Amino acid sequence: MKNVILMLGLFLMAFQVGNAQDTTTRTGNFGIKGGYNLAAVNFDGDADTGNRSGFHVGVYGESFLNQNIALQVELLYSQQGYEIETNSGTFTQKLNYINLPLMLKGYLSDNFFLEVGPQIGVAISHKEEFDSNFDLFDTSEEFDPNSFDYGANFGTGFRTDSGITLSARYHLGLGDIYDDGSPKNRVWLFSVGFDL
Repeated sequence: MKNVILMLGLFLMAFQVGNAQDTTTRTGNFGIKGGYNLAAVNFDGDADTGNRSGFHVGVYGESFLNQNIALQVELLYSQQGYEIETNSGTFTQKLNYINLPLMLKGYLSDNFFLEVGPQIGVAISHKEEFDSNFDLFDTSEEFDPNSFDYGANFGTGFRTDSGITLSARYHLGLGDIYDDGSPKNRVWLFSVGFDL
């Protein structure tokens, strides 16, 4: 809980600093966003696992540093993890995070943008399930992943004049989920945002 409060404090500070530097005719905005996650995990730098479908939802604050550059901070609930299908069944790792991305956005025009920035996350739940397609052999366990995750985000999007944003982003996890095997998060996020 202390970590969530700390993240909320960082979120509000970054938004206020961005607002203080907004000296252009473009104004900052605040809104909600959500969308579809396509998550996987990379072990030891090898190929990624199969994908787990999930979603993300949260809030954002965007503040323009000049006419073409904006700083956007977000607070998101995000479903991550992976799935592996074999002849004997499906193994699913469910990892859920509260993530705090800080994105630097460059507007190539009034509406199109590219974005890049760091992200930190706090694991709030974790569960591994094996579905054998036969109830007797199904299992469900819960383990403790590393509490913190971090990485880098890269994306692009389109923001309408009415304040609706469509975006696609890739999260490249740099922190290990566990100490063994160096597993790292890999997530595609497809989002819709609405200014409030």
